[in-house]
Amino acid sequence: MVYHHLSVLIHRQAEKYGEKVALRYRDYETERWLPVAWNEFSRQVRQAANAMVALGVSEQENVGVFSQNKPECLYSYFAAYACRAVTIPLYATSSPTQVQYIVNDAQIRFLFVGEQFQYDAAFRVFGLCQSLQQLIIFDRRVVRDPRDQTSIYFDEFMRLGEGLPHNDTVEARTAQASPDDLADILYTSGTTGEPKGVMLHHSNYLEAFRTHRIRLPLITDRDVSMCFLPLTHVFERGWTYVCLERGTQVCINLRPQDIQTTIKEVRPTAMCSVPRFWEKVYQGVQERISQETGLRKAMMLDAIRVGREHNLKYVRLGKTPPVMLHLRYKFYEKTIYALLKKTIGIERGKLFPTAGAAVSDEVCEFVHSVGINMLVGYGLTESTATVSCFPTVNYVIGSVGEVMPDLEVKIGVNDEILLRGKTITKGYYKKPVSTAEAIDSDGWFHTGDAGRLEGRTLYLTERIKDLFKTSNGKYVSPQALETKMIVDRYIDQIAIIADQRKFVSALIVPTYDLVEKFAREQGIVWKDRAELLQHPAIMAFYRDRIDTLQQQFAHYEQIKRFTLLPEPFSMERGELTNTLKLKRAVVARNYKEIIDRMYAE
Repeated sequence: MVYHHLSVLIHRQAEKYGEKVALRYRDYETERWLPVAWNEFSRQVRQAANAMVALGVSEQENVGVFSQNKPECLYSYFAAYACRAVTIPLYATSSPTQVQYIVNDAQIRFLFVGEQFQYDAAFRVFGLCQSLQQLIIFDRRVVRDPRDQTSIYFDEFMRLGEGLPHNDTVEARTAQASPDDLADILYTSGTTGEPKGVMLHHSNYLEAFRTHRIRLPLITDRDVSMCFLPLTHVFERGWTYVCLERGTQVCINLRPQDIQTTIKEVRPTAMCSVPRFWEKVYQGVQERISQETGLRKAMMLDAIRVGREHNLKYVRLGKTPPVMLHLRYKFYEKTIYALLKKTIGIERGKLFPTAGAAVSDEVCEFVHSVGINMLVGYGLTESTATVSCFPTVNYVIGSVGEVMPDLEVKIGVNDEILLRGKTITKGYYKKPVSTAEAIDSDGWFHTGDAGRLEGRTLYLTERIKDLFKTSNGKYVSPQALETKMIVDRYIDQIAIIADQRKFVSALIVPTYDLVEKFAREQGIVWKDRAELLQHPAIMAFYRDRIDTLQQQFAHYEQIKRFTLLPEPFSMERGELTNTLKLKRAVVARNYKEIIDRMYAE
């Protein structure tokens, strides 16, 4: 099987599929999804590649894309590959300081920006970035700063490529394109320290295409994938590229907060997501069950029980379920499961890769019980996403799946997961010391994650760098506790505190609407949210829920004290990365007074 280099992938697919729809995107003015055929996708990429040559983009030059998900992002990425340039995606939520750091580190001359927020952030630091020459604005509605003499809109940029005036140059560069060329530099969001640019070469993607075809043959050119996570993130980027390589239609979700609407409009057969998406589904169902009574409640509980037995005890292991169990399952499949899937918007769903954080066993079992094929996986930017994922049968709940074909994994000192193979990065951009620290002399990449291997099945135990050591010398894994707690529908966010402390405590962001509903039902009166969250009845309510959830943990691992926060953790205050991971050091600093009060005698 020949896997096409990213410089020609879209053109080869256009030759194969012609007027078949490749992409869809939502027009917010008409509330319609507009199609882009493979031929049109190819034409846009070719014209954009010509425009890049007209601007003076050179081979292996770094080109920045600072935008939410839009078709123009993909046109720009694949145009850059055709020119043998390197793409550097920036998270749409990046602050001006983050933009400044990446532009300067990568010496970006041309930066594509999406909407007003990205334009404003980029223009604000324009004068602080010596290499930066021009912003190219995707959205025509963006209002340029009166002082801005250099920026152009994307349609003006595309006019530079009209008639393909530099096509000979583009074709010559594409002919020279090699698997050894650098394709992307993906800057990790950095929960600790400054961001590092992970170098991914075309060879990394070509190997990912090959191994994903072996592991996930189910995805075909008849499928529809919702592009929901940021294309800046290696998980969505890798998955979308795999979909394009298969000829799968990709529907581009512009605004992450709109996913509950757009997923129902598109009704995809596949979508990669983070566990939080499924946790909210689980919490929603639990809330619905708690509100039901009598026969309806009994049926919902029985449907989950039957699904668990049918799918986990039999189908998961490749066994044939007993006839009566199968008939009951089929009944619920046409009724309760079907209603749930239709409510979410995934009644056509075939598979749903999920990674980026730990998935609790409760959520995983529930999702599979109701017939949703969630493929739990594990990966890093440095491994071109997937290290392991659930196979379609014989997957193990509690694991992060089976190691991908031909990827070497071994367990090192302190149970650290080490990786070696063709999808692993060659290192960090302009950071030889960091590269040497991460990749040893035998070529093993040190992940910083602890785990264990049973055959080819991988288990993730903790993030080594995040392990807390209490003042009593006991080690605590914050992720294990947080993953357990976040399943509770009354808990929206949580940060475990324990490092060099006498005991474990927690900062908890409640699900505000649910706790306020509970308070009203209990006849509690409050003047503001802060007062409500300190009310003895609310504290006792959370204490009871926490104690129920943490029963399986050793005494020294359990949360002794907690504070309910009236405001959620935020990116604006630096408490969350662009991928919504906690920056523990920032949380510890921002909430120092609150934390100290929990440890006061």
